[in-house]
Amino acid sequence: MDYELSSNDVLTHLANHQGLFSWNQLTAYIKNLPYGRNANRSDFSLVMTEEKGTCSSKHALLKQVADLNNIPDIKLIIGLYRMNEQNTPKIGATLSNHSIDFIPEAHCYLKINGERIDFTTSASEFKRLEADIIQELEIEPWQVADFKVKYHMDFIKQWLKDTSSSFSFDEIWQIRERCIANLSA
Repeated sequence: MDYELSSNDVLTHLANHQGLFSWNQLTAYIKNLPYGRNANRSDFSLVMTEEKGTCSSKHALLKQVADLNNIPDIKLIIGLYRMNEQNTPKIGATLSNHSIDFIPEAHCYLKINGERIDFTTSASEFKRLEADIIQELEIEPWQVADFKVKYHMDFIKQWLKDTSSSFSFDEIWQIRERCIANLSA
């Protein structure tokens, strides 16, 4: 089912300016934008103006536009999953080079009518991650900035304790950042 984008707000106007007048047009457009961090993770309009975005910024934008246009049954989700070289191949050999099987990664996606859908890139398929989901949390778009980062960092700190890892938090976070940089390359 498709919905018209006709709300009188900045994000909907940006979509309309790009020739996107329906939900399905917008989701296809967003999914085909390149992966990359925006200049300000709290400003979802940058996904449209910079023509790129991360899982967080792209899905927060979509959720916000859905809310503004009264599109029902769309939830924004943070899913913590076991990021590894099989389910996220573009991270390269970063983990195996450090003898790490996986790092818990916070990934955003939508649940539309209860179905998980990932609009991060044209190659994104949620089925690749599904078996590796550790936990999920429904959030609001504004929470993709500070809240998501703190939630993710707190989870990793507890995971390091629980697994008696020899890595410090800073070491793991730096390795994770290399993985994320590889996704943007």
